[in-house]
Amino acid sequence: MKQHSEWLRVVVVFVVAGALLWPSARRQVQATEVANPTLVLETVQGTIEIELLRGEAPETVEYVVNLVEKNFYRGLRFHRIETGLVQIGDPNSRNVTRQASWGTTGARPTIGIAEFSPAMRHVRGAVGLAHAGDPKGASSQFYIMKQGSPSLNGKHTIFGQVRKGFVALDKLRVADVLKLATIKEAGQTS
Repeated sequence: MKQHSEWLRVVVVFVVAGALLWPSARRQVQATEVANPTLVLETVQGTIEIELLRGEAPETVEYVVNLVEKNFYRGLRFHRIETGLVQIGDPNSRNVTRQASWGTTGARPTIGIAEFSPAMRHVRGAVGLAHAGDPKGASSQFYIMKQGSPSLNGKHTIFGQVRKGFVALDKLRVADVLKLATIKEAGQTS
């Protein structure tokens, strides 16, 4: 009988502990269910997948997602390639005869907000909005960091992070075409 009561006490402890832990476990599951979408860039050099960081820059992510859904980025060219970054998003880049003006325009209206987070850093693969001096004047142009650059921290809104496609990123050259940009929602397969 003594063994039975000890066994019963162990069962009761596990049941009580499980009941107490259940709300915590449920919160963890719910938190992971709200995952970020992925921006998929199909370039002539390969595919780049960027996790869009809604929790860090919700309005910026929404702005870029809306442009992607309108096919704004399709057919644009990477107009700026440097050792540390690549940049795309100027509608003038569709026309190779206007190459001298690439990098000077963007979608309208501008974003009108700057979303800075102390947690966001310009590390390899960080994706941020380009601007000509006023972060609130940013528009469709964005850059992808090929190398870290701490000097940019706090000056540009970071809204994404490359998760796949660093080989394609490193191969990009000026005038390479973005064949297609799409949004893949969390949990969605290709």
